[in-house]
Amino acid sequence: MTSKKESSVVSPDAMDYSKQTSLKEDSDLDANNNFRSGSELLVEALLHEDVDFIFGYPGGAVLPLYDTFYDGKIKHILARHEQGATHAAEGYARVSGKTGVVVVTSGPGATNAITGITDAYCDSLPLVVFTGQVATPGIGKDTFQEADLLSMTTPITKANFQVKNVNDIPRIVHEAFYLANSGRKGPVVIDFPKDMGVLKTSAPLVNEVDLPAYDVTVNPKDKDISQLIQYLDNAKQPLILAGAGINHSQSNELLTQFVTKHQIPVATTLLGLGAIPYDNPLFLGMGGMHGSYASNMALTECDLLINLGSRFDDRLASNPNEFAPHATVVHVDIDESEINKVISTDLGIVADCKKVLEALSQRFTNKTSHEHWVNHCIENKHKHPFKYKKTDDTFCKPQEAIEYIGKITNGEAIVTTDVGQHQMWAAQFYPFKHHGQWVTSGGLGTMGFGIPSAIGAQLAEPDKTVICFVGDGGFQMTNQEIALLPEYGLNVKIVLINNGTLGMVKQWQDKFFNHRFSHSVFNDQPDFMKMAEAYGVKGFLIDHPNKLTKTLDSAFNYSGPALIEVRISPTEPVNPMIPSGKANHEMEGLE
Repeated sequence: MTSKKESSVVSPDAMDYSKQTSLKEDSDLDANNNFRSGSELLVEALLHEDVDFIFGYPGGAVLPLYDTFYDGKIKHILARHEQGATHAAEGYARVSGKTGVVVVTSGPGATNAITGITDAYCDSLPLVVFTGQVATPGIGKDTFQEADLLSMTTPITKANFQVKNVNDIPRIVHEAFYLANSGRKGPVVIDFPKDMGVLKTSAPLVNEVDLPAYDVTVNPKDKDISQLIQYLDNAKQPLILAGAGINHSQSNELLTQFVTKHQIPVATTLLGLGAIPYDNPLFLGMGGMHGSYASNMALTECDLLINLGSRFDDRLASNPNEFAPHATVVHVDIDESEINKVISTDLGIVADCKKVLEALSQRFTNKTSHEHWVNHCIENKHKHPFKYKKTDDTFCKPQEAIEYIGKITNGEAIVTTDVGQHQMWAAQFYPFKHHGQWVTSGGLGTMGFGIPSAIGAQLAEPDKTVICFVGDGGFQMTNQEIALLPEYGLNVKIVLINNGTLGMVKQWQDKFFNHRFSHSVFNDQPDFMKMAEAYGVKGFLIDHPNKLTKTLDSAFNYSGPALIEVRISPTEPVNPMIPSGKANHEMEGLE
């Protein structure tokens, strides 16, 4: 990801805010010269970028902007917290493929958005975030609600800008959108001083970018494809590892066609789910800490590993020194900095995953049979599938609930999650088929992500079923965003997996900290059904296994937004599990 930072030139006509206000109201400005305020120009620039929604929260520094938003040229979604606004924009970006847009005010409004900006940076999601700033003359003077967002966001953005000349708005906006949604996607911050929204300008919109230091390599080199084909010709036990890059490049169908034709098994990362349909025999499941036996054994035993768009993160390769120990490693990534960062590679290809698959599809003819290897991987898949015990007469089984929801939605729903045990159960048991179906926080692991991301996902695909799996811990971080469901007519189904604990924390304390459950159990909780009612959302309580399927049927047949609380055991673990620092084949909890 580029670290290039851009900022505009300081305006030579800096003035105090009162003078700029008078300039806004100056009746001598000739309307025929197309003079408009910086706020009006910003909205024009956003329309030029084909923006559908703005997720935001107003405040003093962005009042000129919000005055322009009053005209309703772009639909504004009023979040209940700035973190919620950024996560909603992430959900919209993940599902739509477009750039999510956020507007927050200065100081605490901007700092509240930093978690979402960081989350988008870790998971390569395109956002353009406008952070309000104090008027230009007050910058650097500890003005009320001033915060140095350029310094704060430098390590968590592809680029950041501060508007210092109203004439720069079109250029900055166009460059920001180009940076956010090209190459390895990510967030861009535009710090917007209050006076820049008031000053008048006749600056035109722009269609070109001039970023000579920003270079995106999309097409692979011919020699790299030739080398990869040679590796494939010689391999007896090849494996493709599909990461988020497959979903970002929308090359899912191409990948499925390629591996089906050449009979190559596929494992995915957490964010790679949906890269190949779950019911394809060659799909071995998610690999890594809570991944499948078949995937983790294939990662250990393969003699050629082709990584398409994965970072080799520590949840996948907990022990890099013992990862894929027998394999020739090929790493395809659009970001050159990822090559050799974690795992030493024999061939690094800097390119778009789709372009690599297109080149392989045209040039590769399979010369080696992998039948024995494929049968071995499929046997492992049948030997140790994801499973759970169904003998609990007191508590519902979260795995069963997710499995059943997968059946009644035919695996076609968009699934968002919060972070924790429920996230892993959803990854293991929901039958994903397509890209854009799976919306979760991977790299940062942000609790509170689930509900607002579901809102953004539903806005992106209003005609599709959107499900949000959330735990009782993360639910209580951003549940205020439920207010948006009836307000905007969003029929999201929130499935609250309630075990009365911080489940993943408690599971680690149980396994690694001698059962010392330090502050991971909630001694008291609100009545979530009454909370749903207060927000105008219909509640469905499942507090016994014999109510599970009937209540889920009712909830999913209900035409409005719903909160479905599923009570589960506080001791239910996520299995299998690779303890931190262990190799992929050292799984526990398989029985």
